Amino acid sequence: MLEHLYPGLRLITFDLDDTLWPCHETIMRAEDALFEWLQTRAPGLTEAHSVSSMREHRRELARANPHLMHDLNLLRTRHLEVLLEESGHDISLAVMATEYFQEHRNRVEPFDDVPEVLQQLARHYTLISVTNGTSEIDKTPLAGLFHHSLTAAQVGHAKPHPAMLEEALKLADAKPGESLHIGDDPKRDVLPAQALGMQAVRVVRVDTKFSCGVEEEVETPDETPDVLHINSLHELFNEIMD
Repeated sequence: MLEHLYPGLRLITFDLDDTLWPCHETIMRAEDALFEWLQTRAPGLTEAHSVSSMREHRRELARANPHLMHDLNLLRTRHLEVLLEESGHDISLAVMATEYFQEHRNRVEPFDDVPEVLQQLARHYTLISVTNGTSEIDKTPLAGLFHHSLTAAQVGHAKPHPAMLEEALKLADAKPGESLHIGDDPKRDVLPAQALGMQAVRVVRVDTKFSCGVEEEVETPDETPDVLHINSLHELFNEIMD
């Protein structure tokens, strides 16, 4: 299959958000659902805040606590604890609220090309997902299509730190030269993979500076030199046929 482009390929790692499904819409739906959930359980909080102001509070907490950035559900729980306490509610609601948010965070809608291509690739290569986000792949429509799934919270570091990609190489017993990483973010996907000696493909799905999880503004270079750019996973196969 991909050996024409990547001889000796054994492992393919995939970013998730904005690579296999749109992130922004998923987060917005989950946050709206959480706010509605809180309205009946913590009315003092929702009277004092909107979805937007809650998001800004979480961004401020993230900036003040960068050590939490690898675990966005922990960050969300801490942020909710603060707001619940400020509004006179039981802070133990924060854990249940985060769990409720996570249920909706897993309700992703993969891009149309994704399931078919992953099914084909999984027959020939080890597939491992690596994400800074909190999506649980086996609770999404893509359940069963990956051999392993890694999150920043599991390994203790978020991309661009190489820990997740290094762990993926170990799980697959693969060398960097036998591996390909596919993701949308030059800083968090392409460059870390190249630094390890992996090949990289950049997926350009959406024109956005939205960073899933904490909604921070991120700088995304217009060009990523020496890297194949695709808008759909099908293009990877078209490239092979050319």
